[in-house]
Amino acid sequence: MWREYLQLSTKNLKDRTLRSLLTMIGIFIGIATVVSLVSLGQGLQESISEQFEILGVDKIIITPGESTLAFSRVKLTQQDLARIKRIKGVKEATGSIFIITKVESNDEVQYTWIWGIPQDESKQIIMDMQSVRIVSGRDLTERDRDKVMIGYRLTQPDLLFETPLDVRDTIFVNDRKMQVVGTLAQIGNPDDDSVVWMPLDVARDVLGLDEDFDYIIAQANKGFDVGAVAENIERQLRKSRGVEEGEEDFTVSTSEGLRETFGTVFTIVTVVLIGLAGISLFVGGVGIMNTMFTAVLQRTREIGVMKAIGATQTDIAYIFLLESGIIGLIGGSVGIALGIGISKLVEFAATQAGITFFKASFPLYLILGALAFSFFVGTLSGVLPAIQASKLQPVEALRYE
Repeated sequence: MWREYLQLSTKNLKDRTLRSLLTMIGIFIGIATVVSLVSLGQGLQESISEQFEILGVDKIIITPGESTLAFSRVKLTQQDLARIKRIKGVKEATGSIFIITKVESNDEVQYTWIWGIPQDESKQIIMDMQSVRIVSGRDLTERDRDKVMIGYRLTQPDLLFETPLDVRDTIFVNDRKMQVVGTLAQIGNPDDDSVVWMPLDVARDVLGLDEDFDYIIAQANKGFDVGAVAENIERQLRKSRGVEEGEEDFTVSTSEGLRETFGTVFTIVTVVLIGLAGISLFVGGVGIMNTMFTAVLQRTREIGVMKAIGATQTDIAYIFLLESGIIGLIGGSVGIALGIGISKLVEFAATQAGITFFKASFPLYLILGALAFSFFVGTLSGVLPAIQASKLQPVEALRYE
């Protein structure tokens, strides 16, 4: 019987192709929105998780101000760094400066990031955290005074400068002549790939800065709880800087804590956006219901004939439910294809902008879930019309004009 139900339902939809397609538009939009948003969100979460795995779970980031994402006039001092190094559970700690300044090459001026890093053993924390890999040339050393390493975007034409730079080329940082001694592999973030790296003391001299830091990065010893070490750092810095709990002028974050924060934010944003997409699905469901009510009116005599030759109320109800379910399923299939296309376009645009770590993800549960949900919406929307059709009396239906 189900094969016959399916054949009859498919035939009825083919007879009303244009109306069926118009009915599916709401489902198209809703499912496409859900698939594109969830796939982009999932891909972004996976990419960020990969970045945090590279960062390492043993890293603790100390920044001035109330947020790791905000810049502050408050600075971290040499005394802060020395105190952090003495804290139990801290294997190593280092400070750096990270600031935008003028960089000139071949009479072309751009403003980009300068990252001043120490040249002792502690710099490896930063190099590991940023996944720095030298493509050509060499690393910076303590003896370098007017030498720099440059990020990927400076080595490519028309990304930062029209003319790409290479080892032994000359640039001017804040009007001071510097020679490129090393070029770095692409990291995947436009800001990170636009950095000019130089020794910390040289950067301070070039930029006219004091001995404070923009960041301090600590590494916890193996066997120590990173969260507990971070809390101890925060407690010791409050004491040394003379601030009360809740009034800190600095932020202590762990990589795991940052990952959880990002995950929570993405979850909230995704839920809100899916809720908005649900409006489209609701509109699509109403459209399906309206179409099926119209179909009941148009096929009243047909329903009377089927009942007259032995079709039961259940048979009629199943036929209409299956029709509305097929409308939802086809709409969902097209919506999934559109959603995948939109996600890939966004991924391509991000790649063109230099954000190579951003990838859309299409887990199997997303595709199957979207199909099942679209079929469910379609079927649910056809319940009332199916009930109406199944309750028609054969004699009255046959007399219907």
